[in-house]
Amino acid sequence: MALDPRAKAFSFLGEFRNFAFKGNVIDLAVGVIIGAAFGKIIGSLVENVIMPLISYVTPNMDFKDWHLGKIKIGLLLNDVIYFVIVAMALFIFIVKFIGWIMRSRKAEAAAPPPPPPADVVLLTEIRDLLRTKQ
Repeated sequence: MALDPRAKAFSFLGEFRNFAFKGNVIDLAVGVIIGAAFGKIIGSLVENVIMPLISYVTPNMDFKDWHLGKIKIGLLLNDVIYFVIVAMALFIFIVKFIGWIMRSRKAEAAAPPPPPPADVVLLTEIRDLLRTKQ
């Protein structure tokens, strides 16, 4: 028995809906979108803040003009330096800064509980005295 085309279409749409709206797929999509946006932020930080600061330290050093025959070794060197700076920025932000925030939250959560109220302390003492008299 062959399914009619309409049933096949609805079956296909149902399968697609089940796939597309699973939690893992949506989480992955959100992660990719946020990752792309975060990548733009880090790229902007490196290009607009860190690289100009490096240019003050190393004036008149433009690697893009370096050639080894027809091989543009300077462009590769620029990209390697850019990668190292991006990796360092991510390390500092993700590992160090976020780790610091998470540690401070854990420290707040691990703070000792406040002392019990006076009436609870008094009732505990009465209970302990009654136990010793028995």
